[in-house]
Amino acid sequence: MPPTSQSIPQFPAHLARVLRVLPLAPLSLSLTAYARRVAKTHAGLFRRLGEHDHASFELAPTDMPFVLLLEPRGGDPKVTVTRRAPRADARIAGPLAALIGLVHGAYDGDALFFSRDLVIEGDTAAALALRNAVDDAELDLSEEIATLSGPFAAPMRRIVSFAQRRTGVCLTRPEDLAAW
Repeated sequence: MPPTSQSIPQFPAHLARVLRVLPLAPLSLSLTAYARRVAKTHAGLFRRLGEHDHASFELAPTDMPFVLLLEPRGGDPKVTVTRRAPRADARIAGPLAALIGLVHGAYDGDALFFSRDLVIEGDTAAALALRNAVDDAELDLSEEIATLSGPFAAPMRRIVSFAQRRTGVCLTRPEDLAAW
């Protein structure tokens, strides 16, 4: 059953207010390092973007006090977190849980788009190329983080599993839940 606006978890407003005062540079650096790790382990992700491998993508979680600018840069990605909408070739906006769920294959992008839970603006061909590349890569962002955690991978998996149960946000691929 496709999700509805009511079934997509929203980031708690009180936590979003706290994030308004935090510096964004450390988050940008961390997300860039993380994106580069993903680029190494899933090199096909950026090849699949084809002619859009140098496009820029604004990822705008509507329930967060910031937006992300993803620049694939031909496989050497950069992520910039900013308070204002950056200039980008394509804009993809929706609740943070929906954006994460799209990466993990938990939500159908078409259903979110037609229900207006997801907004796509600008170069729709670039946005579609990004969607297809992410779908094809079958990313599991939480597993990538657990792998980076080294000896703390098992506790990290337990934390992610707890957070997923508590928030309803799909933090790992649905088919991988049994492994967690």
